[in-house]
Amino acid sequence: MMTDLFSALDCNQINLSLLLWATPMVLVLMFGKIWSSNQFNSLIGMVSEVHNESRSDMNPLSLFLFTLMLFIIMSNLVGLAPYTYGNTSNLWTAGTMAIMFWSLLMISGWTYDPRASAAHLTPAGAPMVLAPFLVLIETISVMIRPLTLTVRLIANISAGHIVLSLVANCLTSVSGVAFFSMLALNTGYNMFEVFVCVIQAYIFSLLVKLYAGEHP
Repeated sequence: MMTDLFSALDCNQINLSLLLWATPMVLVLMFGKIWSSNQFNSLIGMVSEVHNESRSDMNPLSLFLFTLMLFIIMSNLVGLAPYTYGNTSNLWTAGTMAIMFWSLLMISGWTYDPRASAAHLTPAGAPMVLAPFLVLIETISVMIRPLTLTVRLIANISAGHIVLSLVANCLTSVSGVAFFSMLALNTGYNMFEVFVCVIQAYIFSLLVKLYAGEHP
């Protein structure tokens, strides 16, 4: 992270963009060597249910969701390093991921079975009088999903970076007991941000899994 308040959100100040993009991918490939381990399969089960399959034969969606979660975790953690820029703090990066996953699911669903996809727009048993309004509301709900995915990820990660920047600025202007108090606060909040990095990646992957569950 940068020590300025909003520089953590400015990718133009960082000259290590290639390294920051490569690091999560390298870590994903390293972890990919242990797909068959029980611990790894247990983590995969957190974001995707596997029906009628053993843990050693995970379906492609399960592997994709966990790879996505691992990539976002690593990208978030990279952003916590001093003088680095996390890719998930970038509007274009998070927005591209959200739009791409959402659009692929939508195109696949409407191409595979248009009638079943259209049926999702009206809850079962809804009165016919309310059907047009329910279709409109559900359509809006579906259309804003990429926005909610993007804002959820960026807002939580960027807010944490800003708070850490504020604490770092305070550390440079205090001394004595106040310095050690701020240092303890900074250490504790850094540990909390590690938890946020993991949970936000899990939530992003879980939402993609829920959206994929509506696929016909």
